[in-house]
Amino acid sequence: MDFEEIYHEYFQEVFLFIRSLCHDERIAEEITQEAFFKALKSLEKFDGSKDVRAWLFTIAKNTYFSHYKKMKRQGNLDLIEEPMMEVQFVKHLMNEDDAFTVHQFIHSMNEPYKEVFSLRTFGELPFEKIGKLFGKSAGWARVTFYRARKQILEYMEDMNYERD
Repeated sequence: MDFEEIYHEYFQEVFLFIRSLCHDERIAEEITQEAFFKALKSLEKFDGSKDVRAWLFTIAKNTYFSHYKKMKRQGNLDLIEEPMMEVQFVKHLMNEDDAFTVHQFIHSMNEPYKEVFSLRTFGELPFEKIGKLFGKSAGWARVTFYRARKQILEYMEDMNYERD
């Protein structure tokens, strides 16, 4: 598979992954482009022992963290939302067994957490539209989403603790 094929096949997935971390389309586009540039520069080092998708996601995640550290040094932390929690959550969704466990837990969640979380994560709706659906504000949707995500992460931590 040549780089152009890799780019066309995985760009959207990597972009959505980064957007889920930073919640800013412009920054996600910039980081995704930078990640693919880094991938192109190190393509000859890629030995195929990892899945191409996993390799790209690793580069993208590291590029995102580099961006986050740069923003932190510049004092622009208000532009970045809880990156460690986001990456931890996305890792759960990337693992097939964990993803199934997450979906089982989401199915058992109380409303409005279940629906708000699903609309934001799987429907990719902005908080403004989610709030309108419920007759509430974007802030309400944002808080409800983060509370739902926190419940899921706590559940996954408990599950991982039980496995160990």
